[in-house]
Amino acid sequence: MSETEIVATSTSTQHTLALLPLKNVVILPKSIIPIIVGRQSSIQAVEYALKHNQTLFISAQKDSRVENPTADDVFTYGTRSSILQVMRMPNGSLKLLAEGICRTRIISSQEVDGFIEVACEDIPTTSVEENVEVEAIWRKLKTLYASYAQLKENVPADLITMVKTPQDMDYISDTIAVQIRNLSFNDRQKLLETVDLQERMILLCAFLSKEIEILETEQRISGRIQTQVEKSQKEYYLTEKMKAIQKELGRDDQSAEIAQIRTKIKTLGLTKEATEKVEKELRKLEQMPPLSSEAVVSRNYVDWIISLPWKKFSKDAISLTHAEEILSQNHAGLHKAKDRIIEFLAAKKFSKVLTRSPIICLVGPPGVGKTSLAASIAKSLGREFQRISLGGVKDEAEIRGHRRTYIGALPGKILQAMKRAKTVNPVILLDEIDKMGRDMHGDPAAALLEVLDPEQNKTFVDHYLDIEYDLSKVMFIATANMLEGIPYPLFDRMEIISLSGYTEDEKVAIAQQFLIPKSLEEYGLTGAQFKIGGHELRIIINDYTKESGVRQLERTLAKLMRKSIQLILKDKNLNEIVITDKLIKEWLGNPKFKKTSLSLKKERIGLATGLAWTEVGGDVLEIETTVLNGKGGLTLTGQLGDVMQESAHAALSYIRSRADELGLKSSFYTTKDIHIHIPEGATPKDGPSAGITICTAVISALINKPIINDLAMTGEITLQGRVLAVGGLKEKLLAAKQHDIKTAIVPQENFDEIQEVLKEANLTDIKIVYASNMDEVLATAFPEPILKKVPSNSVKKETKKKPIAKAKPKTTNRKKTE
Repeated sequence: MSETEIVATSTSTQHTLALLPLKNVVILPKSIIPIIVGRQSSIQAVEYALKHNQTLFISAQKDSRVENPTADDVFTYGTRSSILQVMRMPNGSLKLLAEGICRTRIISSQEVDGFIEVACEDIPTTSVEENVEVEAIWRKLKTLYASYAQLKENVPADLITMVKTPQDMDYISDTIAVQIRNLSFNDRQKLLETVDLQERMILLCAFLSKEIEILETEQRISGRIQTQVEKSQKEYYLTEKMKAIQKELGRDDQSAEIAQIRTKIKTLGLTKEATEKVEKELRKLEQMPPLSSEAVVSRNYVDWIISLPWKKFSKDAISLTHAEEILSQNHAGLHKAKDRIIEFLAAKKFSKVLTRSPIICLVGPPGVGKTSLAASIAKSLGREFQRISLGGVKDEAEIRGHRRTYIGALPGKILQAMKRAKTVNPVILLDEIDKMGRDMHGDPAAALLEVLDPEQNKTFVDHYLDIEYDLSKVMFIATANMLEGIPYPLFDRMEIISLSGYTEDEKVAIAQQFLIPKSLEEYGLTGAQFKIGGHELRIIINDYTKESGVRQLERTLAKLMRKSIQLILKDKNLNEIVITDKLIKEWLGNPKFKKTSLSLKKERIGLATGLAWTEVGGDVLEIETTVLNGKGGLTLTGQLGDVMQESAHAALSYIRSRADELGLKSSFYTTKDIHIHIPEGATPKDGPSAGITICTAVISALINKPIINDLAMTGEITLQGRVLAVGGLKEKLLAAKQHDIKTAIVPQENFDEIQEVLKEANLTDIKIVYASNMDEVLATAFPEPILKKVPSNSVKKETKKKPIAKAKPKTTNRKKTE
């Protein structure tokens, strides 16, 4: 038996009672609470009290987790309670109704017959004498309780009216404590242990003040919620009423569509500006008849905004090996363009924060695969691909769109492509960017400046939408045939990659790997039914096509396949067609492009062969010169451009300055007329690269000595006889090879470029001579040296005479009249 002793006061009433411990429950005097008794020790304590017609000592456990508490596990202060009602439950537990009588304190305890019996004493309330301080505290308590009763439902407000003496205050204060429903377990235990009436009432005032503040805050919150609820109910009522009206007017479908749009825009990731615009238009739509013209305009505007991609990305494929495979499978050659794409992929893979895409411009002749290369780039990146054709576009609104005030207005081509792509990071091809025009409606090239500027295109504004749209994640690829057609501000925003024409070997490889399999599949033929060798392909390339790309070659091969199908259909036993030289001539006719250079046949006086660049590749052109008796006239024919005419004048001035060394009279130009002609007069010709060729042809005619055959040249000439660099060397040298040229004179300044060409093309049959001045050109062009040494004083004398010469103004005047 365990026992706990506490010294008792002499004035208290002592009892020996059974202990009923409770979990998380404090019973106060004057309170009645239901209790479920389930523990065996507690059941025995209740049965003992009932059997001996005693009250119970009820106290709360210090720790509710203890299942078999002792006297040490309960608070010393508890309540002596009477049992008003007992009910036995089916599971053996008891349900009793207990009423607190007074505060009681444990003196000692012992375990008896399975429960704890305690010796306890009643604790009377102190400070119950009537005085000013007690009265003041009571008045404050009454005021607070009255306020609490107004704020809290089901709280009796008439409790305080029954108080007449301090003894009533003692009784009512415990009752008030019972009415404060939200008091914590510790607060209730503290009130139970507070014997002094003044201190207890002060504690109650503090608890009531806190509860009143909480209740007032709850009421304010409830008031705001109620206002919002009433507003929502009002809106709901008006909305339902509007729906009924719309239904009567036959507009209920429109309301449903607007509701669907509002739901959809929440998932699109629109910018704040775009969301506000859409909501504004939807509010307008709700007030408009659905078939009115204004409603159609607003609805189209909303449809465009919600149809654009705002946050949907296509994930980039950052596999360099896979990208290289795709680019190599679809295109032969084009190494520089492929390397640039692989560079971008490598940089993006290395840097996780790189989001800006490069803006590339592919420049090259038609048919070299610029458009298809852009599509392959998109495939290698794993992005959507869209093509915008800019050829012939001359209205700025085609790029930026029309304002909504115009009938039939639409966004520009850029946003139309974004709508089709459905992602914010597609590859967009701006095809034929050099063929845009301009007129009174604006300059589309100027509108593209914002599109192709990485610093500006993240806030691109289309006139139709009139909101900012981010284009910074789009990869733009432009194509052009000529750089001259691109304005410089636009040119400056792009990274230029030049695509030169294909060599003969490359064309053969493209035909065998791409063109023939593609056409065979298109026409339903097999490789066993249609056969063509490399020799026959070279005949077709050289004699029936004249291009840098392979479009004519593809059409020619398709024609041969159609002819083959005709034969197979006519002869059921024919299962194989082998293309031969004879079949090519029979089906395609005589060669369309023949080598017609006369200078290649034999040495001719006054006839030099130059190398030219055209949009369809390289070519050779012959320059014929005739010297006639006259008065110093210079005639230029063959539809020559201004630059080429200036080259001819520069060449003549150079010859006049070197007349003595060439064995000419210093006044030869006053008695001779010179006629320079370049055949194929219907074809316009221009550029400075024919300068040294014109000079060589004129010198040959003046000194009456032939130029060696199998020789071609290209280079710009200056008045001092320097040979300057020119462009298009790869195409020019390929043309020289096709025309069986054995020696080619090129500018020394183009040495590095030609080394790159030699890596790509097989030009071992051509001897390349690098010249930095006309002396070196003439030394190669003529079989024997033609320049003579003259005394230095003669040179000085001639040098002094040159500024006084009067023939140049005559030539200039005659040039104007031609």
